[in-house]
Amino acid sequence: MSPILAIIGYMMTAESAQTLERGLRLLRLLADGHRGRTPTELAHELGVSRPAVYRLITTLQNEGFVRRDADGRVHLGFGVLVLAQAVQPLLRAAALPALRALAERAGATAHLTVAEGDEGLAVAVVEPSWTDFHVAYREGSRHPLTRGAAGLAVLALRSGEGRPSLHQSKDQLQEGARGIAAPIRGLPWLEASVGVVSFSDLDVESVGPLVLYAAEELAVALAHPRHSQIDP
Repeated sequence: MSPILAIIGYMMTAESAQTLERGLRLLRLLADGHRGRTPTELAHELGVSRPAVYRLITTLQNEGFVRRDADGRVHLGFGVLVLAQAVQPLLRAAALPALRALAERAGATAHLTVAEGDEGLAVAVVEPSWTDFHVAYREGSRHPLTRGAAGLAVLALRSGEGRPSLHQSKDQLQEGARGIAAPIRGLPWLEASVGVVSFSDLDVESVGPLVLYAAEELAVALAHPRHSQIDP
């Protein structure tokens, strides 16, 4: 290949990568804001021209990843749901080792909860093997984010709270059940929390550090699922 053709090929590859990066950033803006944006707003936030934004919108709209309302504002499209459903098994597989360790150490049912709009979805659940009784928490369960420790932890993450935090609840999702949860930080593409739930009293002084540690381990596992090492 001639040097000129090699340079052209490199420039085309670099341009494609830049377009992909801008498209992903656009989708993240729409996901983070929980509201529609005008093309002008998107151009300003992305730091690109309006024609470039219109090209991105057209491509993403054709694939179903964005949609425009009657006022011309841009929203996430239903095509994103298909991707989310495909990602859930990957999240579950990456989270299971840390959840298993948390359940065994805390003696309580451990769970990974992911936000879907204003609801929390239990993506992965692990029950302790040695307790006489424990909370049966079904994978796929949904609940409002305003109820339960897991949802409150996600709301804290959504509000921009930067420091490690524990959230507690009692009798909110099931009578007699107590929960402790912490948000999983450092993943811009994911709003999630890890926690435990039990019918017994949960000592926050002893269980809390276990939950916070699991949140840190899960952040690593979900960011680098092929490279993380979590002891069960």
